[in-house]
Amino acid sequence: MALGDLMASRFSQSSAAVSNHLDECSSHDNGDFGAHRRDSETLSSSYGNVGTSATTSMAYLPQTVVLSELRHDAFESCMPSGPSDSGLVSRWRPKDRMKTGCVALVLCLNIGVDPPDVIKISPCARMECWIDPFSLSTKALETIGKTLTMQYERWQPRARYKIQLDPTVEEVKKLCNSCRKYAKSERVLFHYNGHGVPKPTANGEIWLFNKSYTQYIPLPISDLDSWLKTPSIYVFDCSAAGMIVNSFIELQECNASSSTTSSRDCILLAACEAHETLPQSSEFPADVFTSCLTTPIKMALRWFCMRSLLRDSLDYALIDKIPGDQTKRRTLLGELNWIFTAVTDTIAWNVLPHGLFQRLFRQDLLVASLFRNFLLAERIMRSANCSPVSYPLLPPTHQHHMWDAWDMAAEICLSQLPLLVRDPNAEYQPIPFFTEQLTAFEVWLDHGSEHKKPPEQLPIVLQVLLSQCHRFRALVLLGRFLDMGPWAVDLALSVGIFPYVLKLLQTTNPELRQILVFIWTKILALDKSCQVDLVKDGGHTYFIRFLDSMEAYPEQRAMAAFVLAVIVDGHRRGQEACLEAGLVHVCLRHLQGSALNDAQTEPLFLQWLCLCLGKLWEDFMEAQIIAFQADAPSICMPLLSEPQPEVRASAVFALGTLLDVGFDSCRDGGVDEECDDDEKFKAEISVLKSLLYVVSDGSPLVRAEVAVALARFAFGHNKYLKSIAAAYWKPQSSSLSSFPSFAHVKATAANPSQYIGPLLRVGTDTPAVSRDIRVSTSSPLSASGIMHGSPLSDESSQHSYSGNLHDSHSTSNGVISNNHSRHRAPLDNALYSQCVLAMCTLAKDPSPRIANLGRRVLSIIGIEQVVAKPIKSSRPGEPNFVGLARSSSWFDMSGGHLPLTFRTPPVSPPRTTGFLTGMRRVCSLEFRPHVPSSPDSGLADPLLGAVGSSERSFLPQSTIYNWSCGRFSKPLLNVPDDIEEILARREEREKFALYHISECQHTFRKLSNQPSWDTKFDTATKTALLHPFSPLVIAADENERIRVWNYEEANLLNSFDNHDFPDKGISKLCLVNELDDSLLLAASCDGNIRIWKDYTRTGKEKLVTAFSSIQGHRPGVRSVNAVVDWQQQSGYLYASGEISSIMVWDLEKEQHVNSISSSSDCSISALSASQVHGGQFAAGFVDGSVRLFDIRTPEMLVRTMRPHAPKVERVVEINFQPGLDQGKIVSACQAGDIQFLDIRNEKGAYVSIDAHRGSLTALAVHRHAPVIASGSAKHLIKVLSLEGEPLGSIRYYPTFMAQKIGSVSCLTFHPYRVLLAAGFADGCVSIYADGNSQAR
Repeated sequence: MALGDLMASRFSQSSAAVSNHLDECSSHDNGDFGAHRRDSETLSSSYGNVGTSATTSMAYLPQTVVLSELRHDAFESCMPSGPSDSGLVSRWRPKDRMKTGCVALVLCLNIGVDPPDVIKISPCARMECWIDPFSLSTKALETIGKTLTMQYERWQPRARYKIQLDPTVEEVKKLCNSCRKYAKSERVLFHYNGHGVPKPTANGEIWLFNKSYTQYIPLPISDLDSWLKTPSIYVFDCSAAGMIVNSFIELQECNASSSTTSSRDCILLAACEAHETLPQSSEFPADVFTSCLTTPIKMALRWFCMRSLLRDSLDYALIDKIPGDQTKRRTLLGELNWIFTAVTDTIAWNVLPHGLFQRLFRQDLLVASLFRNFLLAERIMRSANCSPVSYPLLPPTHQHHMWDAWDMAAEICLSQLPLLVRDPNAEYQPIPFFTEQLTAFEVWLDHGSEHKKPPEQLPIVLQVLLSQCHRFRALVLLGRFLDMGPWAVDLALSVGIFPYVLKLLQTTNPELRQILVFIWTKILALDKSCQVDLVKDGGHTYFIRFLDSMEAYPEQRAMAAFVLAVIVDGHRRGQEACLEAGLVHVCLRHLQGSALNDAQTEPLFLQWLCLCLGKLWEDFMEAQIIAFQADAPSICMPLLSEPQPEVRASAVFALGTLLDVGFDSCRDGGVDEECDDDEKFKAEISVLKSLLYVVSDGSPLVRAEVAVALARFAFGHNKYLKSIAAAYWKPQSSSLSSFPSFAHVKATAANPSQYIGPLLRVGTDTPAVSRDIRVSTSSPLSASGIMHGSPLSDESSQHSYSGNLHDSHSTSNGVISNNHSRHRAPLDNALYSQCVLAMCTLAKDPSPRIANLGRRVLSIIGIEQVVAKPIKSSRPGEPNFVGLARSSSWFDMSGGHLPLTFRTPPVSPPRTTGFLTGMRRVCSLEFRPHVPSSPDSGLADPLLGAVGSSERSFLPQSTIYNWSCGRFSKPLLNVPDDIEEILARREEREKFALYHISECQHTFRKLSNQPSWDTKFDTATKTALLHPFSPLVIAADENERIRVWNYEEANLLNSFDNHDFPDKGISKLCLVNELDDSLLLAASCDGNIRIWKDYTRTGKEKLVTAFSSIQGHRPGVRSVNAVVDWQQQSGYLYASGEISSIMVWDLEKEQHVNSISSSSDCSISALSASQVHGGQFAAGFVDGSVRLFDIRTPEMLVRTMRPHAPKVERVVEINFQPGLDQGKIVSACQAGDIQFLDIRNEKGAYVSIDAHRGSLTALAVHRHAPVIASGSAKHLIKVLSLEGEPLGSIRYYPTFMAQKIGSVSCLTFHPYRVLLAAGFADGCVSIYADGNSQAR
């Protein structure tokens, strides 16, 4: 199976496995309203058979799983790091590639004369270089020398060879000096054959001759080392060669102790230990060590033949007649050499330390060949009681089991050798070595892991890439191995895989394209430095062609886009090469094709097309010009409404990098004519408007990129933004203006710019505010959406008119000077104003990371955050702050908490007296003195000046690229190991839920009036929640402190703040994905949503996502008073409050998908989503009316009722009755009456109860049991049946004096058991169980 097909079949399994566990729930999520009603009437006729009905179970147990993607893992807690180009990841690269440039061969044979310290046996080994010197009458020494040269040339044909036969010391000195002079900085090999001279001395001296050959002359190793210098490699083929190695080590240690001498790169190979003599048996050649090093195949086969069953039947002379060429792998001799290389490489890689393997087997081709052959020499010579020695020292390898594989290959070769010699036309049977080793590697892949021993066949896989017949299988297996993680990629690179896969990019075989793209994806996900090699070899064109092909799967083309993105990431040469190859047009063409194509384009492909483009034109003007010419902004803008947050964030990144950071300095530099490019300004405007469209996106991933893009814009337009911002903070009320609204910037359009209106001013119906505190409702800081006329007020545009801001007027202290008439602002002031508003919006984002980014953006235009502490009370005349104090209505009511400061001197310090009485808190806005750096610098920021590297480093950096790269470093082909565990846990919870649903519906009688567990907050309890599968109660107080208790063990598990600036408390706690790894959704009263994971672990809670669900508010109101509910069936979050619509958010997409008109002039005070029928929810209003909505119907609004008439009191709570009937609702209003409604009955409530007279504060309806509970401010909880019959009441704490309970602030039932949690205004939280079982 091709890896591409494997990827296609496995790519999405991990994300889909849980959500597809039970797909039958779709029968409840689709279809028309009438069909659902008929189903509901059938299923809700009785409460029986709940546990056995498949349809019922699917409705009760939603299968949708949201917020479980990679992006939700740790967005807030860690910064992603993309592919690295330094440090440990590049350790696989040989630090210094080296070549042996010169070889010195010194033969001291003195043929016919035996050295005095050697007593030879008879018969004795006589052959040198496979030549018997006594068989030649003349020039035997010269012939041996030439043969040795030829044997070395096979391993390094380009080196220069010099030979000295029976030389003197002077001749050797001259030889060494000339070799070093020729080789320069390259390595020199010195080969010494001392078979005709005495053994080396204990002092490390080898022997040479005098001119008349009457004496042996010693040559110290130190002299030899001083002549050859470094780098060098020595081969000593003589008895007691270990003596030289020992002396050399002592010399090295002596040099190392000397501070003036640098370390020397020297390698030694010696034939035997210091106390050993070379083997003299006639079955070996005399130079057996040299023969192993230079003719390993011949030596290995002869040695094996002598020890195998073939020794009697095979003529050794046939070994010299093996057909083929060592360099041609399709011949028998070539295949043997290939197998030998693979075996010795594998032994070395498995035995040697990583660094030593790299130095000896990957740095120098000749050194690598000699050390492979040295492993053979150790094996053969140890059988003759000789132990070859090396420096650096190698561990023993002669008994490694891979030698058995070599012996088998040798036997297969020798067994068919006689036939091949007799019949030249006979075809040899290929040796199955590589096929078997690939099978062994495949077995390891099926069972291996990071924590097990690495696969020893990895070097063999590298060798197999050289063969066309095995290449495809080897690449597929290599791809599977690399997919196991970065550790596997590092291992493969350390083996030496890189040059092989780089070379393969030159092939035209279409079968290899997909797997090569996958392999390069894995490599570049680990190590970015490979971008240089790819561009140098023209590899980028391979991936551009693949990206432009239509045959591959979109996921694979996304990988090609990823590879290209890494190639251009911060690499100017890569950017230039890809630009020349037409990458911009290729990417834009495919983005355009996705917009025109009706079928859904793979989101990963769109994501990486955008990221690739962004990296290509990032800080690269030539690419940006081409992008604008190709109308890139208008092509990327439609992606801002894509359902996947990753695609939207990547599109923002691509658009943001088109903004020119250096614009402002260019204009200030006096080259206006050159920089004033109207087309570029128009393009920047379109880019900017598109970014403003997503400033309130539901995904932090997207908003982070918007903040980074706005920072780039603020840097380039710094002067104008500072001037605009300064004008808005002028204290004169007559010149205060409002920023335009973002409430309507929610288009479905691909062109959101039409929704960005001109600069708006506040109308005459804005309430007046005391001038003494120099504040107006039109202040830009009212963007938090509290007062009428605020930027986020959804009605503000109806009371406003267009205008321009001081285009030609100068302000005091030169904040806005006449300089603008000469240097006109490139964009209009309205757009600049909207940008400042967007920056303020981001600076008070519910996500801490986004808020931090927003503050950094504001600091670029001269606004900084100052420390502001909430004030418990504020009395007139008491100066709590120095500076301009603003009403709490801007921050405290909205949860924004963004106290700001301008670093500018233009405005005189305002008075600090005259605070409004009755305010609970105020926050400080302070003008700090600062000397401008230049007269026209506006709000000069000491952190920013001319565009330069130091200032550019202040810009916040995008994270979407690095975060997206992390996907490819994780396994892509295999389903996660824990998927079965996840499914098993879900199945267990489904059984638990269905059992308890049936039990609570049939066995419930009444609640106990005594709590089974209670605890107490410091402040009033706002909301509570009972965990469905663990004995946990989660509660939040009015300071947004969330606590998690185990009520069975009566201990506190965790306690944490929802955010740092609490406002009016949390309005709702919900569990998201309650049947799986549940998340805790905390909805603040200001409409901000924060979702937490690991909320039960002490101090380990993590923020998964955060966004503002309410945008805008009604004129004249002081707070949002958000009401929120979550619907697991549909994956929708419904939010409303002091606005004229209900906002629908899709948490899977993290996107605002709809705004449903409330069809009322009144605000919504209660909201409830059906937990059985996806898309259906009910809303209660402050005038007592109730409306049922269904987003699956075209008109949305299903029915309007006024069950509480003639009373006009706020609906406190509304909820669906238990069961599958979608038409039955329970509504409770503040006046105290509870109405049981059937939406199909136009006459109104079928049951009406006056439960609490004018004091109802809370209502809870059990999800499955026929029971409700209501609470009042008069210390009373009533428990009722669905028919309105009283089932009990709760009035007292179980104290000795029977103290009354506090005013009830919240009530909630356990989803599957009859447990009631109650929160009280005095801070208590209590749990009440039914009469049959107590919670403890």
